[in-house]
Amino acid sequence: MEIKPITTYTGKVVPLFHDNIDTDQIIPKAHLKRISKTGFGPFAFDEWRYLDDGTDNPDFNPNKPEYRDATILITGDNFGCGSSREHAAWALKDYGFDIIIAGSYSDIFYMNCTKNAMLPIILNEDIRRYLAEAKEITVNLPNQTVSTSDKTFSFDIDETWKNKLVNGLDDVALTLEYENEIKAYEAAKTF
Repeated sequence: MEIKPITTYTGKVVPLFHDNIDTDQIIPKAHLKRISKTGFGPFAFDEWRYLDDGTDNPDFNPNKPEYRDATILITGDNFGCGSSREHAAWALKDYGFDIIIAGSYSDIFYMNCTKNAMLPIILNEDIRRYLAEAKEITVNLPNQTVSTSDKTFSFDIDETWKNKLVNGLDDVALTLEYENEIKAYEAAKTF
């Protein structure tokens, strides 16, 4: 998976205001048979997204014409709770989401987002509901702001995760930044 830096990002939003959306609702266990990180997008929110006959559920917000091609998900509290399956982050990324704005996250899911080039933002409900009314919003990660055409809101993020996302680094790339130090340590160490 290519990791693209997130600096200033403008995208279309889709609201999905439910609290406690767990990882089994994001990607049901029946779809965990793949061995790669890709290909999970068609199964994201499977039980809400499709009707019993396999057609799109017209009442599911991401299926509505006005929200098609949204890349920013705005949702409720405790998003990504439940099991620690990284597949949930893979499914959302493969679906097309680059940014998720919630009231809170499961700690493991939050980390899985940052490890898979998705920016998880925490904002209060009033701000999230305001942002959900906008057709698109702009996120400026270096300045830690989310903006509509007329308002700007600040958010917090740990500097470590911010650095990874702004620079498009995964854990391997981050480790390779210390390649010279690692080689020097290995050269000096007798095993």
